[in-house]
Order: sequence, then C-alpha cells, then structure tokens
Amino acid sequence: MVSSKATTVKEYLAGLPPDRRAVVQGVREVILKNKDKDLEEGMGYGMIWYYLPRSIYPAGYHVDPKMPLGFAALAAQKNYYSIYMMALYCGCGLDMKSPTPDSSWFRKEWEKTGKKLDMGKSCIRFKKLDDLPLDLIGKAIARVPVKTYIREYEKVLQAVAARKKK
Repeated sequence: MVSSKATTVKEYLAGLPPDRRAVVQGVREVILKNKDKDLEEGMGYGMIWYYLPRSIYPAGYHVDPKMPLGFAALAAQKNYYSIYMMALYCGCGLDMKSPTPDSSWFRKEWEKTGKKLDMGKSCIRFKKLDDLPLDLIGKAIARVPVKTYIREYEKVLQAVAARKKK
C-alpha cells in the first residue's frame, strides 16, 4: 500500500497527478453525497478517511484507541485504487471469514452490474473509475447508519472478548 504523508484531504488530492486525482475525486463525491451526516472526512493511515468523531464514539478504534473509529477510506495505491468499506466487514463471524449480511448483499448487487469485483474483506480494488458501479458504492455507504455501525462493531468486540475468556 502507498501511504500518503498528507495531513489534509486537500493536500492529498493536490499530491496526485490530475488523472488519478479525477478518479479519487469521483469516488469521493459519491461517498460525501451518501455518508451518514455524523461521519467526518479527514486523513487516517495515509488515506482519505471517513470516521466517527470522538463526540460520537469516544472509545475510538480498538486496535489503536488514539485513532477514531473508521467507517470507510479511499486511496490511490501504486497500481490501483482502493475503497475500504468497513461496514461490509463489521459483524462477520468470529472466524472472520463468514460474510456479513451487508457484504452478501453487496456482492449480489455487484454481480448484477456485470463488472468484475476485486474485493477482500472490506477492500474493493479497482484500476479506473469505469470499473466501479458508483451508484452501488453510494448505496453501500448509505446502507449502514452510524448507530447501526456502532451496534454491530460493539457486538463483534464483545464476541471476541468472550471468546478470549474461554
């Protein structure tokens, strides 16, 4: 992964060549139009990051509590672009392999588009803007409101903690 040293979204975008900036900006506009009003945009982990501010979720991200809880991210990698949609992954089985209802929905809807899906657990990789069904990306972002995301995220944390106690 190529990690940017930019500290603002404006700086991140300015650091991209015009053709790559246009791709990132196109996806960014879809995310901004469809995201829950409580999500904020900024930089995190070297990417454009959409997260729950401390005023909404004070505990932050369990892996690094200094960071707010992330919801989605967008990055221009060396040879492709990535959208990270954590809500598609949150709530998965304890084996961390079982699909969530949201990821199952997403994969079925993507299949209907006829476009090739290159997806990890929450990461969708693509090489050009035409590779993405932008309307589906928007629906996926809008599908999980912040309150639902928090509830599912905390369920996973509780299940993992209970499993560790055994």
